[in-house]
Amino acid sequence: MPRGVPESIPDDGLTTRQRRNQPVLAVHTGDGKGKSTAAFGMAMRAWNAGLRVAVFQFVKSAKWKVGEESALLALGKVHSDTGAGGPVEWHKMGQGWSWLRANTDHADDHAAAARAGWAEIARRLESQEHDFYVLDEFTYPLDWGWVDTAEVVDTLSRRPGRQHVVITGRRAPQALVDAADLVTEMRKIAHPMDAGRKGQKGIEW
Repeated sequence: MPRGVPESIPDDGLTTRQRRNQPVLAVHTGDGKGKSTAAFGMAMRAWNAGLRVAVFQFVKSAKWKVGEESALLALGKVHSDTGAGGPVEWHKMGQGWSWLRANTDHADDHAAAARAGWAEIARRLESQEHDFYVLDEFTYPLDWGWVDTAEVVDTLSRRPGRQHVVITGRRAPQALVDAADLVTEMRKIAHPMDAGRKGQKGIEW
């Protein structure tokens, strides 16, 4: 295991083991590619550790067959069949809470769906239904004002147990960044789409 050397040791009364086992709030933001990919990779690690994994995908179309979805659901079946790893749930558009984009003719409906979706996630956090949550593209409803950032930060800061949460998407609100334990900004240096190349299977999905 890597041995990180902290700049300072907090005076929080916790032992090294207790501090190591604290729940993590991670934010993957920025304009570069790989925010969701990194979160799904963490989810696979969580599955391997036997954690109960749940993905809530907020923006991407239900018609887009994401490769990580198939992989994680296959791992969930492995758990059901053999007991290895942990259970997996994946929720996206058309399955209870999601929307298309902010500038549609039905933005009010999508905003209401986003708020209902967050309410369901908050309920699950309170009842500790999962151990590892991916809130994919969740920064967008926060940025658009559809879901109140202060409420989200407060709920996440008070979540019981040892529930890890990873939030992805561009333009993460500063209050969310400030509350997070782990923040990664993906910076785009080059992208094949800038040269007119289309997304391709196995790379983008």
